[in-house]
Amino acid sequence: MNPYPLLLEPTFHERIWGGTALADLFGYALPSPLIGECWAVSAHPNGPSVVKNGPLAGKTLLDVWAAYRSWFGPLAADRFPLLVKLIDANDDLSVQVHPDDAYARAHEGGEPGKSECWLILKAAPGASLVYGHTATTREELAAHIQRGEWDRLLTRVPVKPGDFLYVPSGTVHAIGKGIVLLEVQQNSDVTYRLYDYDRRDASGRPRPLHVDKALDVVTVPACVPVVAPAVRHCPGATVTRYVRTRHFAVERWTVHGTAALDAVRTAFAALSLLDGACLVRWRGGELLLRKGDHALVPVLEGGAELVGRADVVVAYPGKAEEAALEAAAGRAPD
Repeated sequence: MNPYPLLLEPTFHERIWGGTALADLFGYALPSPLIGECWAVSAHPNGPSVVKNGPLAGKTLLDVWAAYRSWFGPLAADRFPLLVKLIDANDDLSVQVHPDDAYARAHEGGEPGKSECWLILKAAPGASLVYGHTATTREELAAHIQRGEWDRLLTRVPVKPGDFLYVPSGTVHAIGKGIVLLEVQQNSDVTYRLYDYDRRDASGRPRPLHVDKALDVVTVPACVPVVAPAVRHCPGATVTRYVRTRHFAVERWTVHGTAALDAVRTAFAALSLLDGACLVRWRGGELLLRKGDHALVPVLEGGAELVGRADVVVAYPGKAEEAALEAAAGRAPD
């Protein structure tokens, strides 16, 4: 079978802090009024996307990865490397941290670590999030946590639509109430909660915390990278590259005509349409994408084109040698 772009059906995940903003923004038919996460491009067993078009309709992206490995390019990874989500924080998320690859492999049954990044799509007036901490030693960090001194420990930053933040493994973080964002992350579902505001779940029980593991993996002192977006003007599109690491590269394409998506000659790309509409055109055909659609463009001989007027987030797999951002931030590779 020849490779072709896959239109994907996302999965929706109920969360205690979720809401209905994803229906308002993208017209999704949500299965619950407490939807916190849309797993838009996912080959994770906890919520794989389903193919909606072509001969593979009805198969999951996990199935495609297993059966048509060459479609995804020459990757060394033993699993699909990315997970793209939309997140609706109708309330504050827990304060949390994610492990790096080495720690996760050792302690989480071989699951990879989790570095991630966020593009803010919507933010209520005054919205902010937790991004880093003030402790200078691990002992100081542990003491603040033991005494519940969260206001002294946590660093909060205001955000607005269009902001982009890179959240490498080891970063203490929490998405704040009133924020909707698109997240590109490693294909991992490992989260260690430090603090959850003493909330209780639907059964009245406190949600579990993972303080010991969190203390193992938090980067101390905090090292929050500065993102410097790079803009290039191409025929048919303006492209903003936000981040390029060994785990992923993320770009935002403002398409205003016909733009070449040449990268898919050698690597797959995950596309999320934030606004407008465009065709993905390749030698074998074309696929129409509208606002709220998500697609996986595999490796295609001759590449592909985006044709139309649209606001598109494009995510690519990273490469082992691309650790420039971590190096600039003074972090050793995972």
